[in-house]
Amino acid sequence: MQRPKNRLEFLHTRPPPNYVAGLGRGATGFTTRSDVGPARAAPGAPAVDEFEGNDVGLFASAEYDEEDAVWDDLRRKDRREARLKEEIEKYRASNPKITQQFAGLKRKLVTLSPAEWDSIPEIGDYSLRNKRKRFESYVPVLDTLLEKARQEKEHVTALDSKSSSALGGTETPWAQTPDLTAVGEGRGTVLSLKLDRLSDSVSGLTVVDPKGYLTNLKSMKITSFAEISDIKKARLLLKSVIQTNPKHPPGWIAAARLEEVACKLIKRGCEGCPKNEDVWIEACRLANPDEAKAVIARGVKAIPNSVKLWMHAVKLEHDDANKSRVLRKGLENIPDSVRLWKAVVELANEDDAKLLLQRAVECCPLHVELWLALARLEKYDAAKKVLNKAREKLPKEPAIWITAAKLEEAFGNTSIVGKIIERGIRALHRERVEIDREAWMKEAEAAERAGSVATCNAIVSNTIGIGVEDEDRKATWVADAEECTKRGSIETAIAIYGCAIAAFKSKKSVWLKAALLEKSHGTRESLDALLRKAVTYTPQAEVLWLRGAKEKWLAGDVPAARHILLEAYAAIPNSEEILLVAFKLEFENNEPERARMLLAKARERGGTERVWMKSAIVERELVNSSEERRLLDEGLKLFPSFFKLWLMFGQLEERLGNLPQAKEAYELGLKQCPNSTPLWLSLANLEERMSGLSKVRAVLTVARKRNPHFPELWLAAIRAESRHGSKKEADILMAKALQECPNSGILWAAVIEMAPRLQRKTKSSDAYKKCEHDPHVIAAIGKLFWHDRKVDKVRTWLNQAHGTEDQQKEVMRKCIAAEPKHGEKWQPISKAVENSHQPVEAILKKLVVVLGKEEKAAEDNKHQ
Repeated sequence: MQRPKNRLEFLHTRPPPNYVAGLGRGATGFTTRSDVGPARAAPGAPAVDEFEGNDVGLFASAEYDEEDAVWDDLRRKDRREARLKEEIEKYRASNPKITQQFAGLKRKLVTLSPAEWDSIPEIGDYSLRNKRKRFESYVPVLDTLLEKARQEKEHVTALDSKSSSALGGTETPWAQTPDLTAVGEGRGTVLSLKLDRLSDSVSGLTVVDPKGYLTNLKSMKITSFAEISDIKKARLLLKSVIQTNPKHPPGWIAAARLEEVACKLIKRGCEGCPKNEDVWIEACRLANPDEAKAVIARGVKAIPNSVKLWMHAVKLEHDDANKSRVLRKGLENIPDSVRLWKAVVELANEDDAKLLLQRAVECCPLHVELWLALARLEKYDAAKKVLNKAREKLPKEPAIWITAAKLEEAFGNTSIVGKIIERGIRALHRERVEIDREAWMKEAEAAERAGSVATCNAIVSNTIGIGVEDEDRKATWVADAEECTKRGSIETAIAIYGCAIAAFKSKKSVWLKAALLEKSHGTRESLDALLRKAVTYTPQAEVLWLRGAKEKWLAGDVPAARHILLEAYAAIPNSEEILLVAFKLEFENNEPERARMLLAKARERGGTERVWMKSAIVERELVNSSEERRLLDEGLKLFPSFFKLWLMFGQLEERLGNLPQAKEAYELGLKQCPNSTPLWLSLANLEERMSGLSKVRAVLTVARKRNPHFPELWLAAIRAESRHGSKKEADILMAKALQECPNSGILWAAVIEMAPRLQRKTKSSDAYKKCEHDPHVIAAIGKLFWHDRKVDKVRTWLNQAHGTEDQQKEVMRKCIAAEPKHGEKWQPISKAVENSHQPVEAILKKLVVVLGKEEKAAEDNKHQ
């Protein structure tokens, strides 16, 4: 039995060539100096010192290891880099750069005078990127083209013996391999060669001798229509001559001679192409005014059915009678030209226009514009007959039906306008005409602009639903109405809302949008009628009842508003909103007992926190502190998390002078409502009055820790520091505030106000980039313009201030319409007890006075 081999015998054998251990499993091999053998000395290398060398001397018998190889590599690398650097320096010394060669000359350019600078010639661009390789293509051509090429070459050869080399290039006969590029060059070079003979090159500039050009122009003959482009080149050349020296007469003479050549050429063109209208029009353009009429006369004689030539002939006439005569002559030759008929009708008076249009519709019965124009000039009965004939000729034209509806409306027959549009749509359906809803909506808007409101309504009501799915009707129609409103088509929008209301009588959103449109563009009567109709179909929509009551109240009809609210409460007996609006109506009209009764009824029915707050407000207005305190106590037991009740409790104590009790009320409120900014600010203001800056800092620090992203708290702390002269601390707080609230408008507005005068523009730019549409930033920027007395810019930013009386009234009107409720400056004035029943106009005037005092105080502080 043979003994098995040892499995580890391969460890004692020699590995195969190029074997790398672990390569099969992904390991990366490396090579050492021992793998490649010792280095050989390069030919001509310097001898190695026996004492310090690598291979002889003291260590010649020592074993050569890898560290020695590394040192050898480093030494060779240093020598190699030094040698390379030396070679580069030698090369640069013997081959300097162009910039180095001209460095000395460039330094001497400082001594050149302006005249010497101007005399330096311009050099063209001869770079390779501007030299396109010409693509040569050889294709089969017609015999006529070959003959043309032969004639061109013969002509160029006759002009200049040198031109053959410029055009031909080779001795290959043209008849065998025609070069199309050379043919084009031949055409384009005919006049250039003539001009070259008349020019001289001086310092790179081409100077034309006008006398020589004028003499040789007589012998210049334009041999083909292709030379029109060469004439253009000559025009450019002579234009340069005239502009360079406008006092040189021969230049003008040469330019005139060139135009004479062009005129002769276009005359030949008219003779060669008498049926081409563009050639005649160009000849008319080149001719002088006296000859232009004769030229166009020959043109219309050669092409009597050219509308373009007849219209050009009309332009040459300056008298309306002559223009009309030319047009009538043209209509004799082209009786079916709508363009000529329109032009001649525009020049005629009403009676003549009517006769002309009667003839026009006979000659052009398929053009609806002529029929409609005739109908507009005819009286009622005759116009109806014209439109009936038009419908017979053009049964697929919707404009005829729309014009018929406008005609009836114009004569007061509005009752049949809708029937006409309805009949028209049915007739178009029978003719298989597609009813384009968008196009008909545009026709409705056009009818509105023309004053035909009934026609507009009829078009909308008959086409608004075409092509719209039932589930998409509401959204689509509302969107259509809004777009029409934006375009100023109010009657069209009202008609669309009318259709939407008819289809969705129970949708309060549609009624509201229609009411808003009536409020903006309608009358009080139309709005009242719409709202009355709305609550009839949607009696449970309290917002519609309230809208109706408010409109009556604004109109000054308080009894009517009360009546609407009574009807609303009867329809919705459990509506707290109706009760609160009724309370506001009585309260604002100085009926406190009525207001108390309504609120008591609301509290009995288990009113919300708003009811208790309103009840306390009534007692505050009546200066009944005990009853106000009782209501607040009861309200806080029911609604302890409603911060406004805590706020009113603290304000009550402050009014009574009980500052410790007020502080206690604010602190109790903050335990229930730790995120209420008004409570924190009220407590901070109270602490500042009682204890000074240190307590304010403590309160606002706690507030910011609990609510780090509330910019009002940061702003209060910053202003507190500023009021006490700690500007550095205020700046530090502002930096931290912007880190926590980087997009806060009130903070950026404060940054603008706090910045030094020279930095305000920069800060304003930064603030506007961060908060582009924020009202606080816009107001702060407006104040800057105000301080600089840039009144127009202030109006741009604020749309108010220092304007005329009309502008001030407009600002007041907008403020009243907006009914402001909030604002840092607005609320302290509007919510003051003495201003509780003041209208918006009075509060705004008081606010203006307060702002003026603040601005004056700020200016005085700056000057101190």
